[in-house]
Amino acid sequence: MHTRKILVTGGAGFIGSHVVRRLVKAYPQYHIYNLDKLTYAGNLMNLLDIEHATNYSFIKGDIVDDAFVTRLFEEVQFDGVIHLAAESHVDRSISNPTEFIKTNVLGTVNLLNAAKASWKDGFDGRRFYHISTDEVYGSLGETGLFHETTAYDPRSPYSSSKASSDHLVRAYFHTYGLPVVISNCSNNYGSFQFPEKLIPLAINNIKNNKPVPVYGKGENVRDWLFVEDHAAAIDLIFHQGRNGETYNIGGANEWKNIDLIHALCSIMDRKLNRQPGTSAGLITFVKDRAGHDHRYAIDFGKLNRELGWKPSLRFEEGLEKTVDWYLANEEWLKSVTSGEYQHYYEDQYIKR
Repeated sequence: MHTRKILVTGGAGFIGSHVVRRLVKAYPQYHIYNLDKLTYAGNLMNLLDIEHATNYSFIKGDIVDDAFVTRLFEEVQFDGVIHLAAESHVDRSISNPTEFIKTNVLGTVNLLNAAKASWKDGFDGRRFYHISTDEVYGSLGETGLFHETTAYDPRSPYSSSKASSDHLVRAYFHTYGLPVVISNCSNNYGSFQFPEKLIPLAINNIKNNKPVPVYGKGENVRDWLFVEDHAAAIDLIFHQGRNGETYNIGGANEWKNIDLIHALCSIMDRKLNRQPGTSAGLITFVKDRAGHDHRYAIDFGKLNRELGWKPSLRFEEGLEKTVDWYLANEEWLKSVTSGEYQHYYEDQYIKR
């Protein structure tokens, strides 16, 4: 008998798959439901190790479909929601902002409405956890950190859509009393990340002797968070965070993009037995992204003080582990870049 039914949206994605895996393994008394649309970045091959677990179920569906979401909540009666499903790539948001508004804003409202209706008998033991991004805060200068009280100043269609969803989640707490928590995280890195993002893209291109694109002069600064540390923080906040509160999750790892790429090049030269400096020759500077935020950096002091969380790895350790994983999982990389994972989904869930 499972004591709680937890819905994880976007659970086949990069961060979501790490959260699902952690919850399935750590809480056998829960039943974890993974709802994912399986767009290009959602991949069930990320979860092969737990796909047959007795306390895990996968549901294919779109949070933008209001009738579907409502029906799902009525049928399953979830006790908790961990909402990660989102369109998340800034470049894609610039070329197609409407899709980001649909998924990140309308999809979040659909989930909030379904939870409110499903929990009309009372909120005890229920929780809606919304995962957001540090990009809602805008851009920092050379100094300072983002705090939970930092004013919102989104600069891209992606960050604007996430800011909108954050405001809506807070509105449902203040207006309806819905038990919610929100977290805003810095850039994640680690295994199972779709290779449109900087680190896996660079690893893949270096391995295949392709140009490694770097925006502008590579001077933009990001705070990097190891994805397994993020999953641990999500677990902690979901269980112990205070309703109505926001928690910032950061890695305390600020790196200029160009310095990060050079560090990756050095690691790759060593791993691939290349002459030092070989991979750095692949670095190619490209036209800067429109509205490119200069610097992000997060103060996670509140999360540390209240719940005792802090990063478990130094960035250099995490980067080494990440490179090792991608080099050891060449078939996964090939499958996600070729679309073979869609055939896997059809074999597992359609042709049975």
